[in-house]
Amino acid sequence: MKLETIPLSGSTVRTIDPLSDDRWPDIVARHPAASVFHSRGWLRALQLTYGFEPIAVTTAQPTDRLDNGMVFCVVRSWLTGDRLVSLPFSDHCEPLVTHPEEFSRLVNVAESVRQERGLRYVQIRSTNTALNFDRCFSQTRQYYLHRIDLRPNLDELFGRLHKDCIQRKIRRAEREGLQRDAGRSESLLLQLYDLLRLTRARHGIPPQPIEWFKNLVDCMGPGLCIRIASTQGRPVAGILTLRHNKQVVYKYGASDPAYTQLGGTAMLLWDTIIQAKHDGAESLDLGRSDLDHSGLIRFKERWGAAPSLLTSWGAPQSIVPQHGDGQAMQWAKEILGRLPSAVQAVAGRLLYRHVG
Repeated sequence: MKLETIPLSGSTVRTIDPLSDDRWPDIVARHPAASVFHSRGWLRALQLTYGFEPIAVTTAQPTDRLDNGMVFCVVRSWLTGDRLVSLPFSDHCEPLVTHPEEFSRLVNVAESVRQERGLRYVQIRSTNTALNFDRCFSQTRQYYLHRIDLRPNLDELFGRLHKDCIQRKIRRAEREGLQRDAGRSESLLLQLYDLLRLTRARHGIPPQPIEWFKNLVDCMGPGLCIRIASTQGRPVAGILTLRHNKQVVYKYGASDPAYTQLGGTAMLLWDTIIQAKHDGAESLDLGRSDLDHSGLIRFKERWGAAPSLLTSWGAPQSIVPQHGDGQAMQWAKEILGRLPSAVQAVAGRLLYRHVG
């Protein structure tokens, strides 16, 4: 992507390509608000799978070190509208700024980019209450974002787990002798994907295309881990986690409901915590939850996770959907979920790019 210069209120804001500008990985490694969703691997997987174009805005000169930036994807869809999203299929993606003034300049230029490219709206998700969104932005949706503080020792962390719903399941899995496998192999990926298809069919949601997961494995490298629990050679639970600096993200999980009582998912998550502690991680991100999804919120709290409020903002107010990406996913559930399971995977491959 060609670097563009946009003058704004006496300063200059530039757009860069985070996939080719060698300064982007450096700010993602340094900035305390950066997450795995800012990483070049995650952006590349989004581009390869769905054709989304990554773009970042910054006030840095072309030869300067990047000290601020906001990353978006340009989503082109004849079905749900062209838009600028930070970021599709990402639980959150904080603006990488040091001062509120930087954020004001960057968010204003994002709106300018939207207008110049003929996009319908801009969407940003943030937990940072110190950021002052311009009056042209409106709040479209709120979530809870749950994280586990991993700094206490393992005994203390285990003691914080719900005794009946979590601790008991972990011990049950150990008594049952469930086999554990972890890595990034194609075999583990296919086992996880079969479980994901089973879980999503149960919820009436088509699975994301397997190409998405293959691209994640290829693009994220050793920062990605798949864990599978099996009994007598049959996979019964699986999770996929991502690592960035001292943060681990629990991104995908699935299980066979016929074997839920064996405690496979609880065992895999506890294994993840043990490994994360060993690797020096300080937090485990359990992702976002709709405010009214009491069952999912209760599950995360039983792991000792603390919630923060995650807000989705959109501009312009007159155009942006008032339920944002949640509305698009509800549409996918209602329409695609009615299809026979045999064609849901094909439908997901064709249509997920429209709901990102």
